[in-house]
Amino acid sequence: MTFALHGIPVSKGIAIGKAVLISRAALEVSHYLIEAGKEELEAQKLINAFEQVRLELEQLRYGLPKDAPGEMAAFLDVHGMILADPALAEKPLKLIRSQRLNAAWALTTELNDLLEQFSEIEDTYLKERANDIRQVAERVLKALKSGEKESTEDPELALFGEVDVDAIIVAHDIAPHDMLRFKDRALTGFVTDLGGKTSHTAIVARSMEIPAVVGVRHASEMIRHGDWLILDGEHGVVIVAPDEQLLSEYRSLRAQALEDTRQLQQLKYAKTRTLDGVDISLFANIELPEDATQAVEVGAVGVGLFRSEFLFMDRNQALPDEEKQYQEYRRVVDLMHGLPVNIRTIDVGADKALGAGTDLSQTGTSPLGLRAIRWSLTEPEIFLTQLRAILRASAHGQARIMIPMLAHAKEIDETLRLIEKAKQQLHQRGKAFNPNIQVGAMIEIPAAALVLPLFIKRFDFLSIGTNDLIQYTLAIDRADHAVAHLYDPLHPAILYLLSNIISQAKRANVPISVCGEMAGDPALTKLLLALGLTDFSMHFSQLLLVKQEILQADVGQLQAHIPQLLEAVEPEAQAKALEFLLA
Repeated sequence: MTFALHGIPVSKGIAIGKAVLISRAALEVSHYLIEAGKEELEAQKLINAFEQVRLELEQLRYGLPKDAPGEMAAFLDVHGMILADPALAEKPLKLIRSQRLNAAWALTTELNDLLEQFSEIEDTYLKERANDIRQVAERVLKALKSGEKESTEDPELALFGEVDVDAIIVAHDIAPHDMLRFKDRALTGFVTDLGGKTSHTAIVARSMEIPAVVGVRHASEMIRHGDWLILDGEHGVVIVAPDEQLLSEYRSLRAQALEDTRQLQQLKYAKTRTLDGVDISLFANIELPEDATQAVEVGAVGVGLFRSEFLFMDRNQALPDEEKQYQEYRRVVDLMHGLPVNIRTIDVGADKALGAGTDLSQTGTSPLGLRAIRWSLTEPEIFLTQLRAILRASAHGQARIMIPMLAHAKEIDETLRLIEKAKQQLHQRGKAFNPNIQVGAMIEIPAAALVLPLFIKRFDFLSIGTNDLIQYTLAIDRADHAVAHLYDPLHPAILYLLSNIISQAKRANVPISVCGEMAGDPALTKLLLALGLTDFSMHFSQLLLVKQEILQADVGQLQAHIPQLLEAVEPEAQAKALEFLLA
C-alpha cells in the first residue's frame, strides 16, 4: 500500500530507490548485577570500550579520503571531545562500583539522564547535540558487545548487496562518520527518524549533495527493508511503495532537476551583470578553511565573511595560539588566490560558546549579553593574538579584518587602537604583514545603522549582518521558538534601515555588502538589487541560484518601485509594492 511520511527537508533533490534499513545500536541492553568482587573487571570492560572507540575515531580522522566533506573532520573532533569528556564515563563507572550494574546498563542509565536534560533545552541547535551524545554512546555499546572479537564483515554494508538498485538509507539516526562507510555504495538518499536542519547528519548530507529528509518520526519502524521509496528533499516527503505512475512522474521531475542543476553550473562562467549592465559581486560566507575551495569553484570573487569563531569552538583543548590561527587564515588566503578574504574577529557568546577545553568564563546565552567585539575587548590578549595572526596572513594576500557588533565610538576607537598595537608588536618581532590592511565593520545593531557616518568615517568597508539587525530591530531572539515567527526580513522598519545604510555608504563611496541570510535567498535578490546593493555574500551553495536571479534582473525597473515600498507601512500596501520585487 502506498503512503507518505513527512519530515524536515535538509538536502534538496529527488531520490528514487529501495530502502536499506540500518538498525540502531541496541540501547535496550541486558540488565543484570555483576558478582561481588568483580566490579573492577566490569569497570575495565567499559574503560576498554571507550579506548576502542577513541582509537576508531582517531583512525577515521586520519584516514579520511581526500574527497570527504570538509565538515567531516570537525564532526569527528566533536565526537572525540564528547568521548573524552570524563563526565560520560565517570557516572557509569560509579554505578558499576557502587551498585554493581553491568557496564552496558550503567552506560545507558547515564545516557538516558543526559538525554532527558537535553530534552528540556529550548535552543534547537543545542537540543540537537543530544544526537551526538547518543551516537557516541551507541558506538561504545557496540564496542562492549564486540569485546575482544573484531569481525571482518560489516553486516550493515552487506545489506546493500541485497538491493539491486540505488539505495536509500533509512535509520533511526546516522552518525556523520558512519555516512562515509556508505559513500561508495549505490547510495542516493537518507531518511532518519531524528534530526533537524542543523544536525550534523543534515550538514554532511548537504556537503555530499545527497537528498535527505530527517525528523521523519517512526520511519525506521514503518518502512521495511527493500521497500521502493521516493524521497523528495525539496518538500520533506518520503513516499513508500509508490505505484508506477508516481515513479514515472518523479523520474521526470528528477531528470528535469538534474538538467536545471547542469544549466545552473554553466552560470559560474558567466559575468555577474544585470540585464541593464549593472555589475554585481558575489562573495562567499565560509566557516572552515576547506570551504574556500568550493567557494572558488562556484565563482565567488572573494570571501565576504570567514566566521573565525569556528576555530575556537568544539575543542577539547586550549584556544588556538597565534601560530595555529595564522596557518588557518593563511590557508584560506592561499586558496582564494589573491581574492579578498574578510576575516571576522571572534564572535562568541549568545548561541556560540567556546570549546569545553577553555577555562574562560562563559557569557551566557543572551543575544544582548557579552559577545562579539564586546567580549574581545574584555579579553585584549586573546584579541591581540587573533589580530596578529590575521595581520601575518595579510602578507600573503588580501586578508582583511572585519569587526562584529560595534555600536559605540569608544568601542571603535579601542578596537582600532588594538589593531595598531598588534602591528607594532609584529614590527618589533620582525614579522611581515600588510601595514595598510583594510578594516571593516559589521552593521548589525540599529544604533550602528542610525549613526552610520561614524562608521563611514572610520572604516574602509562595511557589511550588513541582516540576521542580527533583524532580531535587534524587532526585539526578537530568533532562537526562541515562542517569538521566532515574528522574525521578518520584510518588516517595513528593516527595509527602511537597509535602504538608508546602502544609500549612505554608496554616497560616501564606501564598499557595502550584505552577508546575512537575506543575501543568499534567491527570492529576495531582486529586492536587494532594487535597494542598491551590488555586493552580496552568502553560503557558496546558494551563489549560483542568486546569480541566476541577477542575470534576469533589470535594476532600473526594480528601483522604480522603491519609493512606493518605503512609504508602505500597512500590510496590504506593502504587499502590493513588493509584488514586482520578489522573485
